[in-house]
Amino acid sequence: MSSVVSSDIVDDMARSVAERTNGDGDERADRADERRATIRLAVGYWAAVFISSSVLWGIAGTDPIESAPGKVVWLSIGALLSFLLTKLLSKTLHRALWLQAAVAFLLSLIAAPLYAVVDYLIYVACMYPQEAPFDQGSFAYVLIYGMSLFFGWCCLFLALRYSFALREGERRMAALREQALSAQMRALAYQVSPHFLFNTLNSMAGLIEEGANESARSMVMRLSAFLRHTLAIDPTDDLALEEEIALQADYLAVESTRFSDRMHVVMEVTDDVKATRVPPLILQPILENAVKHGVGATRGMVELVLSAKRKGETVVIRVENDAPRTDIGKLPDGMGIGLRNVADRIAARFPGQAILESGHIAPGRFAVTLILPLELPPEMR
Repeated sequence: MSSVVSSDIVDDMARSVAERTNGDGDERADRADERRATIRLAVGYWAAVFISSSVLWGIAGTDPIESAPGKVVWLSIGALLSFLLTKLLSKTLHRALWLQAAVAFLLSLIAAPLYAVVDYLIYVACMYPQEAPFDQGSFAYVLIYGMSLFFGWCCLFLALRYSFALREGERRMAALREQALSAQMRALAYQVSPHFLFNTLNSMAGLIEEGANESARSMVMRLSAFLRHTLAIDPTDDLALEEEIALQADYLAVESTRFSDRMHVVMEVTDDVKATRVPPLILQPILENAVKHGVGATRGMVELVLSAKRKGETVVIRVENDAPRTDIGKLPDGMGIGLRNVADRIAARFPGQAILESGHIAPGRFAVTLILPLELPPEMR
């Protein structure tokens, strides 16, 4: 049995490492693809500007061949300025679209005079040693033309970046669906495992032998309710916190029947966080650890406290339980995998916004704390 458990743990760890490696590789590949796409778009854009300007200048009576060197220098300066605009605009990619558009317009407005000055200097160089008169009308035309060029480029870059962000979002949603479905299957596997069923059925048999038929019937109904609710969950949709806690109450009800004389459950959930959305079954591995390593590993009465409260724009969910007096800072054997799964899920669902903390808060007292963004319905904000 121990070899099977060890093999499962090794397999889980290998899968986790592979998923993280693949995820990092996908992100690096996406960034490289985005850079290449931006370069291709810039080359195509300025090549199109060169060809179109040559045709228009030819129609206006300017020899395209003679004007080509000047246009190459002119458009090269324009391409350099567009590169600088792209670097500056990249700083706003996580802002609202209207702000990105405003920044693009402002940057184009700044770059256009520089572009017009460069155009005039090229004209002076081409006219040398003759005097190059300054034509205010021509300067204004180049100013407007340059601003149109730069603003057009900024819009194309934002559209390109949006397409990559959309692809990244689709991949992240697919990963979240896969993780949620995997979590559902793991949770179901945990509860339908031979070990769990053996303990539950053995407890039922003991109750029947003692003539406590009503207690046995209650235990069957609680187990049925938990399994039915677990199967009914849509793993792609978040749950309201109160629904998640109600689901876990079914699980704790089954375990409470098994440990009726030693398990005391306390739930402290404030009303202002009950509607916040959380990933489905996110508390299952944490509560299973609390029962297995708390109630199952100690003698005497064990208190298990599930609490949730609001703190600013976050919800703090805490599972606290009595536990054996192991070394402070050391996790019980087998607990780390479940907590790592929870940490991976909240990191994928709330990138950079979620925290998982775990450890002994006192000798013989263990706690796991989740800090998640508060996601309330619009009418409750």
